Amino acid sequence: MYFYLSKTVGLIAIPSNLITLIVIFGLLLWRSRYARLGKRLTITGLVLFLIGGALPLGTALLLPLENRFPQWDATHGAPDGIVVLGGVLNTYVSRKRNDITFGPSAERLIAAVELSRRYPDARIVFSGGNSDVISPGMPEADMAVRFLERFGVPSDSILLDRNSRNTMENAVSAKLVAVPKPGERWLLVTSASHMPRAIGVFRAAGFPVEAYPVDYKTGGWRDLRALPSSVIGGFGHLDPAIREWVALIVDWMMGRTSALLPGPVSGPSTS
Repeated sequence: MYFYLSKTVGLIAIPSNLITLIVIFGLLLWRSRYARLGKRLTITGLVLFLIGGALPLGTALLLPLENRFPQWDATHGAPDGIVVLGGVLNTYVSRKRNDITFGPSAERLIAAVELSRRYPDARIVFSGGNSDVISPGMPEADMAVRFLERFGVPSDSILLDRNSRNTMENAVSAKLVAVPKPGERWLLVTSASHMPRAIGVFRAAGFPVEAYPVDYKTGGWRDLRALPSSVIGGFGHLDPAIREWVALIVDWMMGRTSALLPGPVSGPSTS
């Protein structure tokens, strides 16, 4: 129930979708007795559309998330395992074309290949089922293993979690698959903006991991000086930023994460 509710609310809460609904609703009221309200809603929606699309608001919201965890320090030594979170592949197109088709976060799998070559003794857990509510089908993990093996990752070092559909399920299922032993060090590979929430959920699930952020969307605070390249370009950052902040708040309120904005802690094994 939580999964379907989160997908529905998450879809509506995306700024570009919400603003579009406000404008459409306002236009529908123009020929009713609530025409004045409709015009106000339409104008408000258009103003919000310009603010969200033409200003670097999304960048300002992404930067605190992407900067929360530093890049992983290899001097701490070789990890025992690597957890790679799904959300990497377009499962629908991959299934229809019978070929691997990436979504917007391909860096997660690329990092997994690189880490496997650098640390051949480390186990790799890919955690990803099928989160497509409309077109469920082959788990993402079944496609990801094809990519990993294609690029030389030994099949006997790959462990798959085929059931997870969101971050909370990632943490619980990945722990069951990995069976981490006391003293082992595991890396968590996911997008930099998703890392705070992912780390918090894994900590709450009792699976200590070290952050290995990838898939950066911003270059640094200087990005705030640059305007989006188009009138609607800002939504490319604003939509995922709002979705992540809303999810952080909801997970914290429901006790699914260890803090509102989880951050690094002392010690390499729990960062």
